[in-house]
Amino acid sequence: MIFSVKRNLTALYLVKIAKWMNLVMPVIVIFYKSNGLTMKDIFLLQSVYSLTLMTLEIPTGYFADRAGRKSSILIGAMLGFTGYLAYSFSFGFWQFVVAEVILGVSQSLVSGADSAMLYDTLAAGKQNDKYTQLEGRVTSIGNFGEAFAGIIGGLLAVSSLRTPFYVQTCVALIAIPAAIMLVEPPIKTVKIKPGLGEIRSIMYSVLHGNVKLKWNTFFSAITGAATLTMAWFAQPYFGQINMPVSMYGVLWAILNLSVGIAAVYAWRFEKKFGAARTVIIFTLAIFSSYILLPLMPGFSGLGILLVFYLARGLATPILRNYINIITTSEVRATVLSVRNFLIRLIFAVTGPLWGWITDKYSLKTAIISAGLIYGFLALISMFFFLKHKTYEPYKTDNQ
Repeated sequence: MIFSVKRNLTALYLVKIAKWMNLVMPVIVIFYKSNGLTMKDIFLLQSVYSLTLMTLEIPTGYFADRAGRKSSILIGAMLGFTGYLAYSFSFGFWQFVVAEVILGVSQSLVSGADSAMLYDTLAAGKQNDKYTQLEGRVTSIGNFGEAFAGIIGGLLAVSSLRTPFYVQTCVALIAIPAAIMLVEPPIKTVKIKPGLGEIRSIMYSVLHGNVKLKWNTFFSAITGAATLTMAWFAQPYFGQINMPVSMYGVLWAILNLSVGIAAVYAWRFEKKFGAARTVIIFTLAIFSSYILLPLMPGFSGLGILLVFYLARGLATPILRNYINIITTSEVRATVLSVRNFLIRLIFAVTGPLWGWITDKYSLKTAIISAGLIYGFLALISMFFFLKHKTYEPYKTDNQ
């Protein structure tokens, strides 16, 4: 097939829709509880998913760099369909574990490969300066899909909490023909001898050797882990303020629409305020929300949650772009996977703790504890992130 920027963008949009149009998320906690799981079990289950991603993120990112981003995305799409099919016929913790592992493998194959495919597609079309804008658009499409899915998923759950899983399996199927549509961009890369030695070299560069990549990756990972954690606090919070179950899907839709809208305009926001101020703004918004949310009475906390999700929408495309502009094509998917690896490592370690604190003490205590720990780590990493200007390309970089 002939390479086309438009064709690849369309295919990536479809992959993103299939990946993020998640019909099950608005009622997932209720679904788990209906199958006998506690909050500790739920966070433990998500830790299994995170551990799967953590284990495979870097190897699959490397696979995408060497075997091709299209192959990685296609295999991931097939496993995504299989994972939701397995979930549709699972009824207990260990069956859910199997489904989560399959979905974890699927996500690890797509994660990093899709962003690398997007950046290299734009680079091949000499449009890489539009990455933040188009990454924001791709992110927004995913979130708009998730928002729409929130409403539909809530309605489907009225008949049965399992119905959203049946329909989700069909949605996941969309990613397979979309992945087949993709064409590897014609880009020039440096030939490197593949092997474990190269993986170790890339990891050393990201985590220690390259100061820009190190602090960029650490800051991005902490921010990512914090936004992921809040997603799992949202539904218990709805329950705490006595929100009717029928409204879960609507609220989930509103929150994801806010992420999508913020992502679309992230490049404009950054252009107006500058990189450093933009980073400070969304960081303060994210971590102050953790402290304020559980302190607000009743439904007033939903405004804080909305601010959090708007900040998340700004952070996602902007932080991905900062990594891309200081990374070369032949290792781009691997480097992005190292970031995702750290996000899942942090969540896998802390997730069961937040679940335990919620069950043992209260949701309020768990959210504030998470905010204090994540906030402390974010402020330290943000200081070095800004000090080394990790959002700027190298002066010798000819990308």
